Amino acid sequence: MDFLTLFLVYLGFVLAAVAVLCVCSGRTEGFLARSANRASQVLSFVIPTQLQRVTHRALHRLFHTRSCLFVVLHIALQAAVYGEYTWEVFVYCWELQFHLLLLLLPYLLLAGNMGCFVLCSRANPGIITKSNHASLVKIYAYDGVLFQKGIACPTCNMEKPARSKHCSVCNTCVHRFDHHCVWVNNCIGAFNTNYFLLYLFTLTAMAATIGVITAAFLVEVVLLSNMMRGRYIDDQGQEHAVEILFLIQHLFLTFPRIVFMLGFVVLLTLVLAVYCCFSLYLASTNQTSNEWCKSRRYGRSHHPTLQPRDRPVVYNNIYSKGVWMNLKEIFKPPTVLERKKK
Repeated sequence: MDFLTLFLVYLGFVLAAVAVLCVCSGRTEGFLARSANRASQVLSFVIPTQLQRVTHRALHRLFHTRSCLFVVLHIALQAAVYGEYTWEVFVYCWELQFHLLLLLLPYLLLAGNMGCFVLCSRANPGIITKSNHASLVKIYAYDGVLFQKGIACPTCNMEKPARSKHCSVCNTCVHRFDHHCVWVNNCIGAFNTNYFLLYLFTLTAMAATIGVITAAFLVEVVLLSNMMRGRYIDDQGQEHAVEILFLIQHLFLTFPRIVFMLGFVVLLTLVLAVYCCFSLYLASTNQTSNEWCKSRRYGRSHHPTLQPRDRPVVYNNIYSKGVWMNLKEIFKPPTVLERKKK
């Protein structure tokens, strides 16, 4: 298989990985749903009706019902990356006398990540029930813009506490709802956001560490082989100095799985790093994803019940208490007693 074919295969996998990673936060489901609807409208002219129904049911089950599919995919991706790292990168780096602690660091991060994953997926995110509704409704004040007093959830038949939302996937109202994460198969709410952030940060650190070690191994191979000072003859018989493109092609053909894995973890690290920064911003400003998305609407729309019709509503985050207190609230959610003391 020539280099161009390998590159096209690799590019196709990367694009597929981007599409999968876009769902990691659970925040792009609306975009994916709109894209799927547009695509289905176009394809409806050529696809049989029966196949359309099957596809629609499959997509609905995938994105609108609780499913372990993404959990299995999550574990499979980790197993594939760590399998390649263990059987090739670790062995080669050990022969090149890399420091043992550096080589073991990805496994330590994996242990921490799996612990946070289990805690996040098994923890109660803050499901609102009739027994705890009276106490949860007193924790946060209504801001009058995103959350207004007296609005009931039509499904749960209970008044919505401030900062809560009904999750259509889990079919429950969740206290301080952030989003539904398909990768942990659970909602992210007041009582498991801390585990989710730790899970996210350790996952990013895992990908970055494996990427750095793998890149260091390939650089070491290039330096030891003295390849950069070499020359090669092209198809026309002309001699050239080794260039970056030739070097990448050579490494790809010599270590195809390692280079393939490196490309994947680099892409994963970039996506997760951006996501980590965004999540840290939300945590430091005491916002949820749900609140951040809703607040984007204001400033352009009008709310006749709160302000004059000719004056736009300006959203003000009343829940922020400073960076330190906001971060503290993530790891120690407030209770009714704590709120009464303030």
